[in-house]
Amino acid sequence: MKNALKNKTVVITGASSGIGEAMAKLYASMGARVVLGARSEEKLKTLAEQIKSEGGEAAYCATDVTKAEDCKRLIDTAVEAFGGIDVLICNAGISMRAIFDDVDLSVLHRLMDVNFWGTVYCSKYALPYLQASKGSLVGISSVAGLHGLPGRTGYSASKYAMTGFLETVRIENLKKGLHVMVACPGFTASNVRFSALVADGSQQGSTPREEGKMMTAEEVARIVARGIAKRKRLCLMEIEGRATHFVKKFAPAFLDKMFYLVMSREPDSPFK
Repeated sequence: MKNALKNKTVVITGASSGIGEAMAKLYASMGARVVLGARSEEKLKTLAEQIKSEGGEAAYCATDVTKAEDCKRLIDTAVEAFGGIDVLICNAGISMRAIFDDVDLSVLHRLMDVNFWGTVYCSKYALPYLQASKGSLVGISSVAGLHGLPGRTGYSASKYAMTGFLETVRIENLKKGLHVMVACPGFTASNVRFSALVADGSQQGSTPREEGKMMTAEEVARIVARGIAKRKRLCLMEIEGRATHFVKKFAPAFLDKMFYLVMSREPDSPFK
């Protein structure tokens, strides 16, 4: 894995914090030229300067992935700075926590705009360059994209949509050498849960889960790098994801009950 990304141009959305920031730092240390996209230009500038101060190469572009023109500008930034793209990692995402009975429909629209359409827009503009380099298109999905996650209807729907989109792009490019990978972290210690939307669209501001028992963003970054190096189709990262993928094939009704049980035991669970 050490040289997997050396001299590769890697575009990362949602790069200003959490998994995206961890990937940017790790991949730059591995010799990649990283191109950072997120809404906060100030945070991107600080991160890019840190990477450069440590001998890495970085460019950045303030990007709201719900806007097609921003996504195009991010891709253009990568091409102008480094001449092409070898890897696109669609990592920008938001979560939610509310049952469908209570949730405002605007919350679901927001989840789809960021998690699904953000992936579509960036992929559309990066695709010609990824085809030319026979590179990798990566979507950071979730266990919620493998099986419905109660209390997260919009999140699961957006991740399922992302998976369907990426799998179809893979098939369309079977003879063009494009690698497409769906990466599914489990619950990860990052700020995505603090900014998760609740029923009325406001941010929950706290996490109902114990951070110390979760994967770290740095662990996710390393596993994604290995997946890219091995050109994997599906990257499952811990026992929850592997078990979900396996059990769903043989006992989906049992899996429904287990997901309900686990999520209903969360502190202040929206359903009991």
